[in-house]
Amino acid sequence: MITTEQRRVALETGAVTTVECWGDAGPAVLCVHGIGSSRRDFARLGEALAATHRVFAYDQRGHGDHAQHDGPMALDALAADLRAVADSIGTVASVVGHSWGSAVALVGGPKIAKSLVLVDPMIRIAPHTFGRDYVDGMAALLPDDAAAREAAIRDAFAGAHPADRDGKLHAMRALSLETLRRLGADNCVDDGGWDLRERLAALKVPTTILLAGEDSVVAPDDVARISPSVCVRTIAGHGHTLHRTAFDVFVEAVTSSVPA
Repeated sequence: MITTEQRRVALETGAVTTVECWGDAGPAVLCVHGIGSSRRDFARLGEALAATHRVFAYDQRGHGDHAQHDGPMALDALAADLRAVADSIGTVASVVGHSWGSAVALVGGPKIAKSLVLVDPMIRIAPHTFGRDYVDGMAALLPDDAAAREAAIRDAFAGAHPADRDGKLHAMRALSLETLRRLGADNCVDDGGWDLRERLAALKVPTTILLAGEDSVVAPDDVARISPSVCVRTIAGHGHTLHRTAFDVFVEAVTSSVPA
């Protein structure tokens, strides 16, 4: 196992998050996790690229070691967190995001990175669907009892790669459903407030989007009008967490975006 560096980084709000780094030299790749995940979601990527890149990942608000954060969950605020982490690194070659993390990357990444890699990004959320799709489905994994919660997570991810399963345990050990509800409310989802299609159409940095071939959160209309700098690939046979299940494809997309 590769030794990692962990450090605490102060955000604009005064809160502090944990940033983890794999690798000692090479271009910097900054990763942003999705709902119900944490920086440890990118442990496999970090280990795969540690010889040629520096892979950084941090805990977003309400997740992992940043679980006690109770501030705003608006995308602009989350993008400010991304910029603060990037400032602590220096030059960032690429921002890599999954799902919710891709939305944060789409909002904040173009100002701090030379390229983006977005895995099944949450580009648009239809009004009155957030609770059903992103909160209710998590409830069974987040009972109040700690032992019951760990058992539920282990059972749900029994077939996952051990590193991915450990990442889920780290991410959700203290995650609150209220955090997820605020993510929807603070972005005015029920009023149509989560719609990043205009940002996608205006992108100027080279961007790779990997879409799930099954159970994608991306509707065809979400990518109907994209910038010429955006390349969209659909990964057949893989679902929303294709960065785990199609790991080699994911790694290739990152290394193509950020040559060593």
